Amino acid sequence: MPLKTRLTERLGLAHPVVSAPMAGAGGGALAAAVSAAGGLGLIGGGYGDAEWLEREFAAAGNQRVGCGFITWSMARAPALLDLALAHRPAALMLSFGDPRPFAGRIREARAMLVCQVQTMRHVREALEAGAEIIVAQGSEAGGHGARRATLTLVPEVADLLARESPQTLLLAAGGIADGRGLAAALMLGADGVLMGSRFWASREALVHPNLQAAAVAADGDHTVRTSTIDIARRLDWPKPFDIRVLVNGFVARWHGREAELAAAIEEEAPRYAAASASGDAEGAGIVVGEATGLIADVPPAGEIVTRIVAEAEALLARRAPAFVAPS
Repeated sequence: MPLKTRLTERLGLAHPVVSAPMAGAGGGALAAAVSAAGGLGLIGGGYGDAEWLEREFAAAGNQRVGCGFITWSMARAPALLDLALAHRPAALMLSFGDPRPFAGRIREARAMLVCQVQTMRHVREALEAGAEIIVAQGSEAGGHGARRATLTLVPEVADLLARESPQTLLLAAGGIADGRGLAAALMLGADGVLMGSRFWASREALVHPNLQAAAVAADGDHTVRTSTIDIARRLDWPKPFDIRVLVNGFVARWHGREAELAAAIEEEAPRYAAASASGDAEGAGIVVGEATGLIADVPPAGEIVTRIVAEAEALLARRAPAFVAPS
């Protein structure tokens, strides 16, 4: 039996699965593959590169996809939002900043406004902006985030929405990489899931195979929240956000020594950039979450979607009733 939720009904999807708009990794081919498999793929607008964005929308072809931006960065070049909206995305996701200044333009373009949140204050800002979908992101997630855990944040947001904005849809994010995570998210009150790390480890992701191999070989204990790779990339991220990455040689050397890294940035920034370009798994940032311990392969993205949905369907249809004793 297919999983039917408010998300699948409202967006016309076959499956309640959305791929995260991962900066630099979530390109058009990945977004298109997720959408073709019955979910919704989001292109990662990231820090804002108009040429890259145009190229990745072209790579998505005729598939129905969406796009996402790091809000505080996009605010410095707001024309990027117009560029994305010109491609008529199914959804436009804003993360890590106040969505309210941009909500009107997104509504005018008839794209669904998606806001990623990490705190209850963020939820209220998203509702003020008129968000149609809220993504509650726990700190288990790879990439940037804050401190709340998925297991408690999602149901707390679900309760708030039920009281104050029942028409708003909810996606769970952070630590979800298999059918167990999807099934659990639905039980927590979500209408679907947004997954990053699992799709980061797919064939279509714009990620060097060396970095994917390192993540597949690791477990969740080998990740850490840090600011080291942002310093190395000269990215001034606002608080309270930091980034979860795999611990490797670079991170082990500099985590806890951030002031020293900043002082040595003229030497370290070019070194880090070269490592990233060459796929040096010890010298580059490997942006993956605690779910790395649940990832054992790098298959096509479409296979990931169908596999996870099948697992969740089986759990909900067969295992869940076994826990309820007949009266």
